[in-house]
Amino acid sequence: MQVPAYVEYEKAASVEHALTLLARFGPEARILAGGHSLIPMMKLRLAQPETLIDINGLAELSFIEVESDGSAGLGAERRSGGSGGSSPRTGTVLRIGALARHAELLADPAAGEHFAILHDAERVIADPIVRNWGTVGGSLCQADPSEDLSAAFAALKATMVIRHPDGSRTVPARDFHTGPYETVIAPGELLTEIRIPIRPGGGSAYQKVGRRVGDWPVGAAGAALWLTGDGAAIADAGIGLTAVGAEHFAAGEAEEFLRGAPATEDSFAQAGDIAAEHCRPVSDQRGPADYKRHLARELTIRALRRALARAQQDT
Repeated sequence: MQVPAYVEYEKAASVEHALTLLARFGPEARILAGGHSLIPMMKLRLAQPETLIDINGLAELSFIEVESDGSAGLGAERRSGGSGGSSPRTGTVLRIGALARHAELLADPAAGEHFAILHDAERVIADPIVRNWGTVGGSLCQADPSEDLSAAFAALKATMVIRHPDGSRTVPARDFHTGPYETVIAPGELLTEIRIPIRPGGGSAYQKVGRRVGDWPVGAAGAALWLTGDGAAIADAGIGLTAVGAEHFAAGEAEEFLRGAPATEDSFAQAGDIAAEHCRPVSDQRGPADYKRHLARELTIRALRRALARAQQDT
């Protein structure tokens, strides 16, 4: 029978209280959000925190909303569960609270309208039970090298907001993970939200291959494209990769190649080659390294192709 080691338990009443508890119990304390990654690791004794700080009750971190850039908290144009309507003006961001559940992000109309990649990724994360309780922030902070949302947010060039006792700081999504199961979050800090700038003329998509439904990916790719005014060329691109050894979950060299390139199958094929070339997959129970490199190429091409189709529909 798998039983976690003895652990103290504290329930936070607010973000400030959570930060106070983190300061009190020190670096051996861990935040408990959804718990679907941390608790299994504790049962296997792969993680043995001295104190769990439960933040599940913090409604202030359970939001998904579109707001004017730079005015977080000052009048959302649309909140999670809101009705449709006209697209917000340029200079807006999608804000996702760290305690937003996977199921909430999957169901949110604003997230799907502006960033279809998020709905693509959420549909293939685990199963409905996990999606109903697991959190976006918890998945990112677990920092599993095969985690789906890390690649999606890397493709979208999101920004992480991290709170500490003296205020907050922002970190690009691509700098958030420092290694397998490691992030830039220091002792006493807490991830509170993710911000994604909304830009016109864009489309995005996520493609994944797994051994079975809901499993960690053998390989996966996310892509975001923004087209030039006439739609013939690529103004900007973002490519996220997971489970294939891509540095910072991104394919920066392939993105650089795509900027200014024609939005064609040939461009996508070359970008796929570049993305695969710069991956460092390892052979494991999910497949050999050569197969994973092949997936990196093919899934990059498929994600780019689907992102283009969505961008063209939006122009």
